[in-house]
Formats: sequence, C-alpha cells, structure tokens
Amino acid sequence: MSPVRRCSRTACGRPAVATLTYVYADSTAVLGPLATYAEPHCYDLCAEHSERLTAPRGWEVVRLSDPSAPSRPSGDDLEALANAVREAARPQERGDGTPGRRTADPMEVARRGHLRVLRSPDS
Repeated sequence: MSPVRRCSRTACGRPAVATLTYVYADSTAVLGPLATYAEPHCYDLCAEHSERLTAPRGWEVVRLSDPSAPSRPSGDDLEALANAVREAARPQERGDGTPGRRTADPMEVARRGHLRVLRSPDS
C-alpha cells in the first residue's frame, strides 16, 4: 500500500490534497485540508477535482482554507500594492514647490528604516 493517499475519484491517481465530507442534515458539502486519517465516509480529492467540485442543486459548498497554505492575494490587495508602488515612484515636491527630496511629515516623530512613528492627531 502506498503511503501517499490518492484522489477518490474513479480513474484518478493523483495525490490527494483535500478531504470532502457531506453533512446531509444541512445539505452541505464541506471541503477542507487533507484529513490526518482516511475516514470511511470522507473522500480525498486531488487539487484539480477539489477546485472543480460542485454540489447538487440546493446544497451549499463550504470551502475551509488551509492555514498553512499561502493565501492568494485578492484584486483589492493587488490594486493597493500597485497604488503604493506608483505613489513611492512619484517625485515629491520640496517645501518651495520644486521637485526634489521629500520634506518631513509634520506628524512624523521618528523614523527607523521604512517604519515611521507618527504623532497622534489629537496632540
């Protein structure tokens, strides 16, 4: 017997990465990280079959994320990153209105590398 668990789908020999469990009372299919032990009423699925999983009409699919797996950035995350890069690349004006090095922020108390300590707006 192979120590690697295989996908439960017929004719699929790929390694399993997720476990599917049905909660019949709630009409729910729960897809989560690969279970520690193979259970008789659970189905192990490979990456392709776990991504393409659909449930019967009227059923809900709950996908539990694997906390050890890296999360994919959302569209909002990527847009925020792009905006931050654009802002950092934009030339800053000096106090006299000419382009040049950034002026210190009046709210900035201290700086260490890329981190800044800001004064509270109340004080």
